[in-house]
Amino acid sequence: MKIPFHPGLLACIRSIPGRRWNNDAKTWHIANLKESLDKILLAAIAAESSVYIGRHDPFSLPEEDHIYLLRRSLAVRRYSRNTIESYVRYNRELLLFTGKNADEIDQDDVAEFIYHKIREKNISTSTVQIIINAVKFFYGEVMHKNFPCDIQAPKKDKKLPVVLSKSEVAAILDSIGNLKHRTVLMLIYSAGLRLNEAITIEKNDIDCDRGLIFIKGAKGRKDRTTILSEKFKILLDAYVRTYNPDKWLFKGHDIGSHISGRTVQYIFSTALAKAGIAKEATVHTLRHSFATHLLEQGVDIRYIQELLGHQSPNTTMIYTHVSTARIRNIKSPLDT
Repeated sequence: MKIPFHPGLLACIRSIPGRRWNNDAKTWHIANLKESLDKILLAAIAAESSVYIGRHDPFSLPEEDHIYLLRRSLAVRRYSRNTIESYVRYNRELLLFTGKNADEIDQDDVAEFIYHKIREKNISTSTVQIIINAVKFFYGEVMHKNFPCDIQAPKKDKKLPVVLSKSEVAAILDSIGNLKHRTVLMLIYSAGLRLNEAITIEKNDIDCDRGLIFIKGAKGRKDRTTILSEKFKILLDAYVRTYNPDKWLFKGHDIGSHISGRTVQYIFSTALAKAGIAKEATVHTLRHSFATHLLEQGVDIRYIQELLGHQSPNTTMIYTHVSTARIRNIKSPLDT
């Protein structure tokens, strides 16, 4: 980015975390973030001046090499795609935020970065832990440094998951006219799938004869099987006859790709609004609802754990706190 000399514009640039001055090119380098660009453009308007914005790699070659090595190390260790992208993203953001080389960053820089993310993005306690893990991996496996990251993540929030009633789930599905969109959401609810499991499922992963769905390489790199709903089989048959999928059950726009997670999130949020449901629900809420409804039907918690693919029964036990079936049968002392 090139700007004419103006005290207001210069102060604006210097207020942006992670900005860098390239003395050879006489340009400022900043992250391509909408909030930063908007801030600069407003300052330029106020200064009655203009700025030149061009695309440029924000890292010097050594830093880009470090990011490549990070991605490679994660892939070799068979980390999931989501974990790889998270670790790469947060380490990139840390480098941009500090404006330092990787070997210059210390614990105070990490703490300040996390504080910035909490203040600006209101990140959750689990995201704080992911950032800490990402930084530790980067410095331990890529930089080969015993990084003194003694930052303690806050205790995880003990929030109960949002759950939809059966009638609310039905209202959401009924509000969708598109066959493909209805099929993907019904699959998630009827089988208790995670979003990534649903979008990457292949046509051959569904065994209609045995009434099973095979989930390959799920969270924790574990395979599992889950149930295939009889009602869903009817919808699936209509979907397959209409769309004729080959590899991926839900094809994406690009040749050879599957549907994206963002697309499914948009489908769900649109259907939620059409159904007139005010709960703060996401696609993952369908999975929570699947587990809770099974528990309320009397299904043993150990079977639910297996269907969901939870490694620890403690993870599944949260649904015993969410289920209201028994609570609804308790009468208030006022009513007795």
